[in-house]
Amino acid sequence: MNNYLQHAERQCEQIKRRVLENEKIPHEEKVLSIFEPHTEWISKGKAGVPVELGLKVCILEDNMRFILHHEVMEKQTDDDIAVKMVTEGKKRVANLSVVSMDKGFHSPSNQETLQVHLDKVILPKKGRLSQADKEREQDPDFVKRRHQHSAVESAINALEIHGLDICPDHGIDAFKRYVSLAILARNIQRLGVIVRDKEIEIENRVRGSYKRAA
Repeated sequence: MNNYLQHAERQCEQIKRRVLENEKIPHEEKVLSIFEPHTEWISKGKAGVPVELGLKVCILEDNMRFILHHEVMEKQTDDDIAVKMVTEGKKRVANLSVVSMDKGFHSPSNQETLQVHLDKVILPKKGRLSQADKEREQDPDFVKRRHQHSAVESAINALEIHGLDICPDHGIDAFKRYVSLAILARNIQRLGVIVRDKEIEIENRVRGSYKRAA
């Protein structure tokens, strides 16, 4: 009951500030969900869907499209977790040597620290580019790997389509558990696709040999 009273008092105070005092309430002070207090205001910056409510989840995917590591982001921005995503990924795949990220993960310190952990960092710089930055980002290998980075969208879409768009469980611990299970299911699904394609390839080879024999 005390939690409900505190919530009511907070809402009344915010209404007073917003309506009577014409104050803009910061998003971090707003109560976006009574039942899921971890809910955050996510500015998407996309046409048609400028804002979403929930929590962001960052994923690290390898070139075989398996998700190596994920992070539920609580009051964090992309640049806060860039180094952690790489270091945690290397715990699972020791030979992880190249990672491509969006420019939202960029910061001068991230660029410097990631160079220690990786052979090559594909991380576009925010804002105005120096001549050295232009040369780095126009390098053919950099451009090629940046184009490959867009493939991660298929993993994001697959997670959303298969249930991760809305979490039916309650509480932050249950949310994290649901995300982990969804990613496990995605990796199992990806493994199944590889096994299926391999079986089809073998079957086609066998059929081809019969045709040549005939």
